[in-house]
Amino acid sequence: MSRSNAFDTEGETMKRISAGLVGVCLLLVACSDDSSTSDTTAAPATTAAAGTTAAPETTEATAPELSIEAQARLDELKGGAARPECDYLNDGLAADSGCYLPYPSDWFTVADSATDTGKRVALPDVLSNADGITMDMTEWNRNDGFSPNSPMLVYLAGLDAEASNLPMWTDIGASLADDSPIVLVDETTGERVPLWAEMDAHAVDAADRLLTIRPAISLPEGHTFAIGLRGLVDADGGTLPVDPDFELYRSATTTDSDWFESRRADMDAAIEAVTGASAATAADLQLAWSFTVASADSIAGRMLHIRDEALAQLGDSAPAYTVTAVTPNSSDNIALQVEGTFTVPNYLTGDGGPGNAFNYASDAVDSLPEQNGTVEAGFVCNISVATMDGTEPAHLVQYGHGLLGSNDEINAGNVRAMSNEHNVVHCATKWAGMSEDDIGNAAATLTNFSTFDTMADRMQQGFLNQIFLGRLMTRPGGLGDDPNFQRPDGTPLIDTSHLDYDGNSQGGIMGMALAALSPDIERAVLGVPGMNYSLLLPRSVDFDTYEAIMQPAYPNDADRTVIFAIVQMLWDRGEGAGYVQHVTSDPYPGTPAKTVLLDVAYGDHQVTELSALVAARTMGIPI
Repeated sequence: MSRSNAFDTEGETMKRISAGLVGVCLLLVACSDDSSTSDTTAAPATTAAAGTTAAPETTEATAPELSIEAQARLDELKGGAARPECDYLNDGLAADSGCYLPYPSDWFTVADSATDTGKRVALPDVLSNADGITMDMTEWNRNDGFSPNSPMLVYLAGLDAEASNLPMWTDIGASLADDSPIVLVDETTGERVPLWAEMDAHAVDAADRLLTIRPAISLPEGHTFAIGLRGLVDADGGTLPVDPDFELYRSATTTDSDWFESRRADMDAAIEAVTGASAATAADLQLAWSFTVASADSIAGRMLHIRDEALAQLGDSAPAYTVTAVTPNSSDNIALQVEGTFTVPNYLTGDGGPGNAFNYASDAVDSLPEQNGTVEAGFVCNISVATMDGTEPAHLVQYGHGLLGSNDEINAGNVRAMSNEHNVVHCATKWAGMSEDDIGNAAATLTNFSTFDTMADRMQQGFLNQIFLGRLMTRPGGLGDDPNFQRPDGTPLIDTSHLDYDGNSQGGIMGMALAALSPDIERAVLGVPGMNYSLLLPRSVDFDTYEAIMQPAYPNDADRTVIFAIVQMLWDRGEGAGYVQHVTSDPYPGTPAKTVLLDVAYGDHQVTELSALVAARTMGIPI
């Protein structure tokens, strides 16, 4: 199947490939109980004295001998070592971000019975920029778990990826083998999770180079996951040392430390999950830990709240709108271009423009956004020559623009050609939060990530704007009743009974979320798509310009890698990765499941196809 509007709206050349679908089976390794019973009873022994028999000798299992480092750590704990603010399972990284390693981890959660997971994230404020401004984790700590799309990060000095036979993105199935050096297990289901692993290629100094482990699917929301590492070696084949704290857990050595022992149940569960789902034994493990993924409500609850409240106010009518310009024969293939504005409830502070965050009802961690007046969003629609000269109403398609662009990208030559060739009327509005209007705020955020909520929140307002555009296109009192969308004989130019979506590049990324959220869109074509900015940005040539802004503010390579991972918790609220589990199945309440076509560009240096493949696996789309 070919697609006439496969293109790059930002001016860079992208190669499109129309390929046959090849089914990919991800083989889940069945859990096996390979327990064996040792014979602890010796055969009866006879004494030299006739007629007497010695009592059976028994051999009790002894705890493995501790390393010198683990014994020293045990002595520290018995001496009353204080509970650390940072995680202590993966020492060694000198950068501030070492506090968070291994990441993500349930060490940075507290119990909270009010959340769906029973947990609440509690990340400390430890990362600072070059100006000494500490990253405020308040917004992150609203979550009841970590991102379903976050990489797992760990620092292992001397690790050699090739010698350790790490599973690569070219052979993801190898990560499910019994002897895989990295094992990721869904503790909720006991199933193995496919993944790939790589050393951070951006780190200049080996002292800042992290092992990055990426799940090959979006991890199920609300589930807890265990990860185990084994058989990791240096370039000479030497086994990497085990962290002393982990050795104490692995060897079941009890301590006198309440805070250390409070983690033991989680550690035991993680070790049991990893060993139960692979050929690994506890003694094989060099590190294991667990983390909980945020619930659907934690990720999408704010967005669904503003959507449902705004649509309830609107009812089954179109939003108020104003036509501001009508241009006949605006360009090739276009008979009429209609521009205007429409009114949308504003859930941001201030005027709702760039730099504003959600207008929360209170400072409570579970507070929801409240309406703060309205905003006017712009729109543009193109009516083709073929549609104007024809007799049938055109199919309505919402169009999504590319990276930090504008709705004017609807005027790209191939989009106009598609309109004319297929009797389609395209309408578009800007992606608030990720449009040309937001470039300044995006750049400022890169120097102080404490303000990242202003991007994530405005992106959610942008989804609401898009949903209201869909209502303007399809509901009574909207474009279908506007004289500009009727032929001279009074017949309608548009069929308001159906609405589809088409977007490219960023339009494919954000369109994935819109498909999950829109109650009106039926089908979505996502061109050169992807998701998960913590995966996309480090692999995109488009980020080079912006990284030049971020690097002076956060000069340490490891810090930037960890920031990408942590910030994904907020990205999830405003891009496709946070909504992908609800597009083709398990739809949100009041929202139909969608039919989706992914038009992927292989070898894409702007939107890596690896992210599109993760999206496809998650949505059950053959690849």
